[in-house]
Amino acid sequence: MPLDEGKLNAFVEKMLGDMGAVFSGALVLLGDKLGLYKAMAESGPIGPQQLALRTHTNERYIREWLSGMAAAGYIDYDAATERYTLQPEQAAVLADENSPAFMAGAFDIAAAIYRDEPKVEAAFQSGRGLGWHEHSQCLFSGTERFFRTSYKHHLVAEWLPALDGVVDKLRAGARVADVGCGHGASTIIMAQAFPKSHFYGYDYHEASVDKARREAQAAGLGDRCQFDVADARGYPIKGYDLIVFFDCLHDMGDPVGAARHVREALAKDGTWMVVEPMAGDTVQDNLNPVGRIYYAASTMICTPASMAQDVGLALGAQAGKERLFDVMRQGGFSRVRVAAQTPFNLVIEARP
Repeated sequence: MPLDEGKLNAFVEKMLGDMGAVFSGALVLLGDKLGLYKAMAESGPIGPQQLALRTHTNERYIREWLSGMAAAGYIDYDAATERYTLQPEQAAVLADENSPAFMAGAFDIAAAIYRDEPKVEAAFQSGRGLGWHEHSQCLFSGTERFFRTSYKHHLVAEWLPALDGVVDKLRAGARVADVGCGHGASTIIMAQAFPKSHFYGYDYHEASVDKARREAQAAGLGDRCQFDVADARGYPIKGYDLIVFFDCLHDMGDPVGAARHVREALAKDGTWMVVEPMAGDTVQDNLNPVGRIYYAASTMICTPASMAQDVGLALGAQAGKERLFDVMRQGGFSRVRVAAQTPFNLVIEARP
């Protein structure tokens, strides 16, 4: 069958763009780790020599990095002055960790995807899984930095208020479990916002729990914010007023079992909040830029994590609300609804 030259050229052009993005990812990692974006955000227009001096790096390497970032459109270049500028909008994405648009942390996740590709290749061939704990360290830190942006700007301001009566309980003094808490970013944000409540973070990954404990101590939260090693079917039953799962239900081998444990661990009038990646219910609903990111992460991280566990249901990061609702109903929850959403997040409230 003869090739359509127009379609071929369009696809090659698309692939060139994707190759450029993939190659530039390593430059973003360097800019983030070496503080290059932050230095540019503080300096205004700058040349290679000045940026190298500010960041204690080598000028020749900096010159090449700046050119690569300018070619990617991540910074601007003025040929007349031979200066490079990180515009405010670019800085919001690459330099300012307090910005609601900050995304540099995602490139640590990308680094883990490439580093761990041989392990996932073996899983493809064997059908076995790859546990969360078996990934490269940069996955854990990158996940915290990437998702913390949403938690910081949406969790207290929008998601918790979207739940029926939960904020009033938190203000008065509630007991909250954060299951699959990772480094504890979500737990700490809630504990800081609601000083009368007690928060318990649980994760099966011991290294992440250790990190969460250090972060809570540094934040001065004392006994109000505690972290322990436990999986989603084994954390203590304490009659929690609120149990939260942030971006982790789909990673679990037995999400129905996890839902049943939530039902058992909640107080009689308690609430389960599940935050999951934004997704439609069909493949065609998710053929978009966000779905592209999440399907890739699901292939390399989420599905292997679930398949490494017993049951191994492997919902995947693009499960969609109907499959998630079904899991919750099987777990004993009769009142399930979407409470809030963002372009990246689906926030579900489940009650007995």
